Amino acid sequence: MNIIGFSVDFRETYIEQEQGETSNDRNDKAIRVAAKWYDEHLKKINNEETIQVILLTNDRNNKEKAVEEGLTAYTCEEYIKSLIANPDLVDRLACVSDEGKEIESGRIIFSEHLPLSKLQQGIKSGIYFQGTFRANRDNYLEATVWVYGDAEENKEIIIQGLKNLNRAVHEDLVAVELLAKDQWVAPSSVVLQDEGQNEDDDENEEEKENTLKSSVNKNMLRPSGRVVGIIKRNWRPFCGMLSKSQIKEARRHLFTPADRRIPRIRIETRQASTLEGQRIIVAIDGWPRNSRYPNGHFVKNLGTAGDKETETEVLLLEHDVPHQAFSQAVLSFLPKMPWSITEEDMKFREDLRYLCVCSVDPPGCTDIDDALHCRELENGNLEVGVHIADVSHFIRPGNALDQESAKRGTTVYLCEKRIDMVPELLSSNLCSLRSNVDRFAFSCIWEMNHNAEILKTRFTKSVINSKASLTYAEAQMRIDSASMQDDITTSLRGLNKLAKVLKKRRIDNGALTLSSPEVRFHIDSETHDPIDLQTKELKETNSLVEEFMLLANISVAKKIHEEFSEYALLRKHPAPPPSNYDILVKAAKSKNLEIKTDSAKALADTLDKAESPDFPYLNTLLRILATRCMMQAVYFCSGMDNDFHHYGLASPIYTHFTSPIRRYADIIVHRLLAVAIEADSTYPELTDKHKLADLCKNLNYRHKMAQYAQRASVAFHTQLFFKNKGVVNEEAYILFVRKNAIVVLIPKYGLEGTVFFEEKDKPKPNLNYNDEVPSLTVENTTFYTFDKVKVNIMLDASNIQHQKIRMALVEPKILGSDVPNQTTELSTNSEPEKKKKKLKK
Repeated sequence: MNIIGFSVDFRETYIEQEQGETSNDRNDKAIRVAAKWYDEHLKKINNEETIQVILLTNDRNNKEKAVEEGLTAYTCEEYIKSLIANPDLVDRLACVSDEGKEIESGRIIFSEHLPLSKLQQGIKSGIYFQGTFRANRDNYLEATVWVYGDAEENKEIIIQGLKNLNRAVHEDLVAVELLAKDQWVAPSSVVLQDEGQNEDDDENEEEKENTLKSSVNKNMLRPSGRVVGIIKRNWRPFCGMLSKSQIKEARRHLFTPADRRIPRIRIETRQASTLEGQRIIVAIDGWPRNSRYPNGHFVKNLGTAGDKETETEVLLLEHDVPHQAFSQAVLSFLPKMPWSITEEDMKFREDLRYLCVCSVDPPGCTDIDDALHCRELENGNLEVGVHIADVSHFIRPGNALDQESAKRGTTVYLCEKRIDMVPELLSSNLCSLRSNVDRFAFSCIWEMNHNAEILKTRFTKSVINSKASLTYAEAQMRIDSASMQDDITTSLRGLNKLAKVLKKRRIDNGALTLSSPEVRFHIDSETHDPIDLQTKELKETNSLVEEFMLLANISVAKKIHEEFSEYALLRKHPAPPPSNYDILVKAAKSKNLEIKTDSAKALADTLDKAESPDFPYLNTLLRILATRCMMQAVYFCSGMDNDFHHYGLASPIYTHFTSPIRRYADIIVHRLLAVAIEADSTYPELTDKHKLADLCKNLNYRHKMAQYAQRASVAFHTQLFFKNKGVVNEEAYILFVRKNAIVVLIPKYGLEGTVFFEEKDKPKPNLNYNDEVPSLTVENTTFYTFDKVKVNIMLDASNIQHQKIRMALVEPKILGSDVPNQTTELSTNSEPEKKKKKLKK
C-alpha cells in the first residue's frame, strides 16, 4: 500500500474558505479535491498496474460527499475489514461507540461527566476541586485525588465506591465535588482485588462496597468526594493479559492490566486463542456510562507470559523506562576511536596522575563514577580528593546525545540488565574511572585536619590515573590486613578514619540512619536463573565511600548556590507531615517503646534507644517502618523554592555531583560548577530557571520510575527463585496489620508479602480489627505489629498474570475449622503507598 503526502495549498488544489463555512468543512473539501486530483493525475501514467486512490474518513458527511463526487471512499473500519489477507488488523481498530445509543439499550451505571466549560466555572468558584486521580493498588474501589492549590485541609480527597470513582483512571486530571461531612469516609484497610468476570454482578459489588463502610473512629474520617468530570485523560498503552471469555466463539473479552491500579478493559478480538497466555498491549478508546469497564483495542503481542525477556520488556514499558537502542544521531556525537588525551586538553586541566587514587564499588561494576585519595601534607594536615568522571566534557549542551541523556534522566539497574543513560562507549569506557588508564575527572579537593574539619576546598578539572579498581570487600580486606602497608592501603585507612568522624558528626546533627532490606541474587551462569537469594551485607567501606560522596555533594551545592543563587540545581528532602508517623509511633507503643517525631534529631535519638534485649531485630524493623514514613527526595531549582533543607541528611543544602554517568542531574551540576570556576562557558538554558524547573520535573519522574522498575525486577526474580526452590518454611515479622490481612517481612530473603485471612468461595473467619493498637484478631488469635510468625512459602503460578508467592501460616496455628489456608501475595508493588515513601539521598 502506498501512502502519498501532499500540501493542501498546492496551486491546482487550493480551496478558499466560503462565507459561513467552518474550517473543518473547508479542510474536508480541500482533501476531497486533492484526492480527486491524484486520482485523475495517476490515471494519466502509462503503467500496467492501475493505481486506485482511496479516501479514508470516519466523518459520515465527508464520505457521502466524496462518493457523490465520484471518489472511492471508506471508513477506516470498512477499509481494514476489506483487507482479507490481514484479519488481525481489525483487532487494532479503536473501539468507536455511540454512547447515546448504547445507553438507550442498557442500564446507566455512572453519572454523566460535566462539560469542560462547567468544570472550569466550578473550579473557579470553588464548588469543584481539580487534582490528579491516584487509584489504590490494594483496593480497586478506592482512590485519592491530590488537589492543586494552597488549601491545606483539602490537599487530599478520598474517593470510595464505583459510582463516586465515575470512570476516572489512574493519573487522570479530574474535577471533584466534596461530599457533605456526614458522608466522609476513612481510608480503607481492606485489600480488595477486582476478580469478577460478570458485569451484572451488582450484589457482589455492593457487598464489597459495604465492607469499606464498617465502623471507623471519627478521627479517621477524611475529606471525601466524587468525580464529576475529566479535565484531561492520561491514558497510555497498557501491558497485561487477556482474560478469555467463557462463552464459545465470543469476540468480546476482558483484558487485565499488569498494573492493578488500572481497571480491566473490554476488547474485541478474533485471536483470543492465540493471545491467551501472552503478554499483550492494549489501548483504551472510551468508557461509556452504561459499561462497568472501559472499551479498548489490541495493539501488540509482546510474547509468552513468564518468559524472562517478555517480563523484562513489560516492566520497562509499564514504568515508562526509555530502553530503545541509541539512535545514529545520538551515537554521531561520541568521540572517534581510538581516543587519547591531547596536549590541548592538558592546557585546561590539572595533572593529578601522580596521586594514589583508587575506586571502591560493588563487584562487576563497569560504570565507575567516582574515585578517592587521601595523603598527608607537609604541614601535618590531610589532603582528601573526590574525583568524579567528567561526563560533561563529552556531552555538550543541546546536541542529540545531551537531549537523549536528559530524556532518560537516569540509568536503570535491573537484576540482570542495565539500561544506560549514556551510550556504553562513555558509561563503561571513556568516562569510567577504571584502573591504570588516564581519565578526565572533575575533582573536589579538601585540606582537612585529623578531626575531619575542612580547612580549604577547591574544585578543578583534572586528569587522573586510578591505581586500583576495588570491590567493597577487597577494600575492607586491605584496611583490616596487618601486613599490607602500600600507598593504596594507607590511603584507604586514612579515608576510613575520617569517614567515621564525619558519620558521627552527621548523626549527632540529626541525620537519620534508616533501613531497607536489599537483596542480592546469585545467578546460574548457564540458565541465568537465580539460584540463591540473600540480603546484602554492608561493610565499613560502603560507609567510607558514602561519607565522602555526601561531603562532596554538600561542598558543591554550597559553591553553585553561591555563584548561581537563582539557577542552582539542588536536591531537597521534605520533612514528613506528622500524620505519616502514626503507624511507626503506634507500632513502637505496642512494644512499650516511645518514638519522638517532632524533629529528625528526636527521631534519630529515639530510634537509637529503641532496643529490646530479647528482640534484637526490633530496632531494624522500626528503622524499616521509619523509612516508609518518609517523603520522596526531589530535585528543584533554587530560584523556584525557599526550602532547601534535606531532612534525612540533616543538611541545610544538598545536590547530586558524584554520579554523572548514571544521573543527568549531576551533568547539569557539573556544568554549573565548571562555569563557577571558569573552566567552561555558560549557555542560555543553564540560567533559565523555568527550563531548569521543567527539567527537574522530568528527572524526579524518571528517578521514581527507575526505583519502581528495579523493585518489579527484584519481585520477578524472587518468583523465579521460589519456582526453582519449591516449598520452604521461614521466620517472618509482621510489618503492618490490615482489616483482613497482615503484611509480613522475611528477613532472610528481604521478602515482603500480604497474608490474607479471607478467601473467595471459602467460609469467612471471625475477624476483629483494632486500628488504635493496631491489631487483628482472627478467631482467637491476635496479631500485633512486629510479632514473629512462621510461614510456609511457595510460588502459586495458577494466575500467570499475577503470579504469587503463597504462604500458609505455620505458627501460630489458628484454631477454628472455618479458617481457610492463610495465603499471601508477594509485594510486587512498583509504587509505595503514601506512608511508604522511601528515603533516597
